[in-house]
Amino acid sequence: MLLECIKNRRSIRKYKPTPVTDEQVQIMLEAAMFSPSACNTRAWRFIAITNREVLDKLADIHPWAQMLRTAPLCIVVVALPKKQEGILDGLPLGFFPQDCGAATQNILLQAVEMGLGSCWCGVYPKQPLMEKVSEILELSADEPPFSLIAVGEPDEAPRLRGKYEEEKVSWVR
Repeated sequence: MLLECIKNRRSIRKYKPTPVTDEQVQIMLEAAMFSPSACNTRAWRFIAITNREVLDKLADIHPWAQMLRTAPLCIVVVALPKKQEGILDGLPLGFFPQDCGAATQNILLQAVEMGLGSCWCGVYPKQPLMEKVSEILELSADEPPFSLIAVGEPDEAPRLRGKYEEEKVSWVR
């Protein structure tokens, strides 16, 4: 059941050195690419990083991505805002964050389904952080990095933190 997968998702910050296979990466990226996007513009691209030197450089510049020091994989979601210009009589720019967020969430859930752990580290819209990540990954100015996703075999088991809160629900019938 999908709800069980959602409930089992945790932000994993410690990983075993077990590599993530190319097939596992492809499955996670396929899940990402099946995410909804504004007018099906698919304003994203992905970078899969297994190079330890690059993972450590990203950890050096991102204060909340220290788990990349043990993660065997980082998937970077890169936004492509220009893909949304002029669609349907001038669809305004600005839907790429929702699109990239949906793609990021699909990666997280697919990782859980495969027995892997993950952690979403935001980059966009923090301009100084975006610039540092862009420099390391040699991204162009029109391709802002949206998120870094650490992935690997968990070396910890954090407790459940979410819950259903009825008081936050209202109905219009």
